[in-house]
Amino acid sequence: MVARLVVAAPSSGSGKTTVATGLMAAFAAAGLAVSPHKVGPDYIDPGYHALATGRPGRNLDAYLCGTELIAPLFAHGAAGCDLAVVEGVMGMYDGASGHGELASTAQIAKLLRAPVVLVVDASSQSRSVAALVHGFASWDPEVRIGGVILNKVGSARHEELLREALDASGVPVLGALRRERQVRTPSRHLGLVPVAERRAEAVEAVAALAEQVRAGCDLEALLALARSAPELGVDAWDPAGRVGGAVSGRPVVAVASGAAFTFSYAEHGELLAAAGAEVVPFDPLRDERLPEGTRGLVVGGGFPEVYAPELSGNEPLRGAVAELALSGAPVAAECAGLLYLARSLDGQPMCGVLDAEARMSERLTLGYREAVAVSDSALAAVGTRLRGHEFHRTAVEPGAGAAPAWGMHLPERRVEGFVQLGVHASYLHTHWAAEPGMAKRFVERCTG
Repeated sequence: MVARLVVAAPSSGSGKTTVATGLMAAFAAAGLAVSPHKVGPDYIDPGYHALATGRPGRNLDAYLCGTELIAPLFAHGAAGCDLAVVEGVMGMYDGASGHGELASTAQIAKLLRAPVVLVVDASSQSRSVAALVHGFASWDPEVRIGGVILNKVGSARHEELLREALDASGVPVLGALRRERQVRTPSRHLGLVPVAERRAEAVEAVAALAEQVRAGCDLEALLALARSAPELGVDAWDPAGRVGGAVSGRPVVAVASGAAFTFSYAEHGELLAAAGAEVVPFDPLRDERLPEGTRGLVVGGGFPEVYAPELSGNEPLRGAVAELALSGAPVAAECAGLLYLARSLDGQPMCGVLDAEARMSERLTLGYREAVAVSDSALAAVGTRLRGHEFHRTAVEPGAGAAPAWGMHLPERRVEGFVQLGVHASYLHTHWAAEPGMAKRFVERCTG
């Protein structure tokens, strides 16, 4: 059994990332093997979690993967660990719009049978904190709130008032973090700046978060709470079993990485490897060639707009990507990868694989989507249904020569993406654990 905690909050901005990352780093520094997890489709927080623990940050998303996969995916990621810390998303009871509790932190806590630590922004309240905590603790009797961590506490007197108010709530205070000691982490239009873009500063920030949590929280009580979680009683998710065997020949699948392409689920690489691929990362900002023997290419999400000049300036690699795509080799591109394959991004030349111009936009496109494959591709057969997520501030003006990739059902009916030759490019972020046949299909196409 893996000891486990879910870190939740009444609302976004309460300090979940501060507390969760600090706890992960503090327990890891104490010698525990800590498994980091994040509720929802977030790609950036798991990077900080990985830095804090030395293990891949993993997402638990009941909308993308289905409720039945949450516990098995958790067990897979937490195998061999002493403790798992799960950072929640938004407010604890907030989930996919129009779907009740689906994909909420509360639902994940129930699926994992895990106690919850509620992080409360106490900066503008005193006695009212008891009513807030009581409401969250009593709303769903299946959710067990095992403790509260008070964040942004103004002074010793403020902390005293808060603790007095909570004495009668039945929910223990397991920590209090002072407002003046808050660790600042830089952010921009899609959230925190990814670790890969500021590694040295990120290392310092995570160390500071660990110290802040050590100083303000009762780590022994938190660990005891985590160890009170009952047996989960599920078999761990197994990528090899999910793909149903490996293809022969070990084709090389190049996977874009580095600061410009940081959005990826750990399970994607595991599924590709289980399907028989040799997964080789490369950095489009630095590498002028694709890995030797590349037979397929995966370009995930990230912030190519931040690095457009550098990506554009790497002409040898842009040419190699275009040559691979034009040969008919399978290429899977999501969001940032789509922009990279376009003719240009904000007027700067990209790979030119797709007849499309990309640009930054003032409009934020954000939300879960239901989709069906409307064109046969290296990833999916026509009619394949799955759920995905969009999150970007860019727009693509398509030209001719490609079929659409997906038909969308939410929030409105439309087609999206590009399929041409072996290329499948789309804004839609998908989680292949929900449809492992995509990984197997992609690797099979690499051997063709």
